[in-house]
Amino acid sequence: MKLGVSVSLSPSLLVALQNLGHKKAGLEVDWINISDARALTDLGLAERTRSGWVITPAGMSALQALGVAPSKSPPDHGR
Repeated sequence: MKLGVSVSLSPSLLVALQNLGHKKAGLEVDWINISDARALTDLGLAERTRSGWVITPAGMSALQALGVAPSKSPPDHGR
């Protein structure tokens, strides 16, 4: 996945970003890999708060641009 001109996300980062979007929407999500969350933080797509990792407005914009914004049900990642 490409964001803007020079940023791309691996499949695991995209799943982590989607999980953070679902978490913000109030849905239950799987755990979020710390290294993925840190990478998203470095990209400005997530941040660490006292309540854990959260998606940033830039992260939500990225999901919306990809057409994968949070819905009422979490995605089935092959489970």
